[in-house]
Amino acid sequence: MMSNDTTPFLSDNKSSLKGKVAVVTGSTQGLGEATVRLFKERGCRGLVITGRNEERGLHLANELTLPSCTVIFVKADLGNLDECRNIMKVTDETFGTLDILVNAAATTDRGSIWDTTPEDYDRIMNVNTRAPFFLTQDAVRIMERQKVEGSIINISSTASYGSMPMLAAYGMSKGALNVATKNAAYSLMWSRIRVNALAIGWMDTPGEDDIQRRLHCDSGSGSGSDGDNWKRNAEQNQPFGRLLKPDEVARCIAFCASEESGMMTGCVIDFDQSVFGAGNAPVPPRKEEWARANGMTFSFDQKDSTTTPKATTSTKSIHNSLNPSADDSTNSNSKSKSSGGSSSKKEPATTTTTTTADVSTEIQ
Repeated sequence: MMSNDTTPFLSDNKSSLKGKVAVVTGSTQGLGEATVRLFKERGCRGLVITGRNEERGLHLANELTLPSCTVIFVKADLGNLDECRNIMKVTDETFGTLDILVNAAATTDRGSIWDTTPEDYDRIMNVNTRAPFFLTQDAVRIMERQKVEGSIINISSTASYGSMPMLAAYGMSKGALNVATKNAAYSLMWSRIRVNALAIGWMDTPGEDDIQRRLHCDSGSGSGSDGDNWKRNAEQNQPFGRLLKPDEVARCIAFCASEESGMMTGCVIDFDQSVFGAGNAPVPPRKEEWARANGMTFSFDQKDSTTTPKATTSTKSIHNSLNPSADDSTNSNSKSKSSGGSSSKKEPATTTTTTTADVSTEIQ
C-alpha cells in the first residue's frame, strides 16, 4: 500500500520496527553497532546501546538520536552481574516497556581443554551464557507486565557444535546459549514472546581484526606483513570469497525481531558458509599433531617439547568455527598463554548510566 507521495506505510511493512523499543548488547562496534543502526532505520522509537567503551557509546547515542528515536547508552561489563542487570533497570525507567532484546555481546577468549584456567572459564561463561540468561529473565518480566509480544535474539556461534581446540570453553558457552534459547522459547510461548538464535560463522568485525593482528604479530610475522593481509588471505579461501559482514547478519537479526518472521521461535539458525552435518565425518588427528594457533601453546607442549612439533595453522583452519562478534563490552583480549595475546588490565567494575542528554558535556 502506498501513500500519496509513493512512500510505503511502515505500518504495512512486516519488516518495520516502527514504535519498538530495543536493547542491543555489545553495540558500540561490530555486529551490535550495525544492528542498532538498522533498527533506527526501520523505525525504532527507543534504543539502548551497551558496552564498556563509554566514549564510543556516548558518541554513537548522540549520533543516532532523532526527535523520533531516543537513544541512550548504558555502560556495562557483562561479566559483572550487577552491571548486567542494571541495563534492564535503566531501560524500564526510561521507556517503561521493551519489545526487542538482542544478546550480541560476547568474549572470544581462547583456551583449550589443556590450558583453560578456572578464571578464564568463569569469565567466558559469565559473559556469554550467564549475562544473556539474566538479561532475558529481566526482559521477559517487562514484556509480560506490559503484555508485549516481544522478540529475543541470541547471537550464538557455529563453535557451539564443537569448534577448534583453542575454543573449548567458548564453544561450551555458545552450546549452552543454544539450549537456553530453546528452553526460553518453549517456556514463553503462551506469552507470545519469541526467542531465536543465530549461530554465526567467521565474521569481519573490528574485534576480529584486532585478534588477528595480535596473533600474527605474536607469531613473529609482524605488522605490515601477514597481520595487515589476514583478511584478504582468509577471504580467498572462503566459498563465497569473503567473510560474513555485520550488515548482512544485522538484517537477519531484524528479520527475527520483526513481524516478518511470524511465529518462528526456538530456532537456532546457522549463518555461515558451511553446512554442519554434511560431508565426511571429522576425524581428529593425534593430540601431538594438532595444529597450533600462532603464538599459542597447549600445556602438554611444555612437557612434550622434545617430541611435539610446533605446527602453525593457516588463518582458515584457526577460525572456521569461530564467531568473532565480540565487542568492547567484553574482554576480547586473549590470555597470553592461550592465544599469544597479552593479558589486558580489566577496568574497575563501576556502573555508569548515561542518557543522550549528557553527551555534550561528557565527550571531551
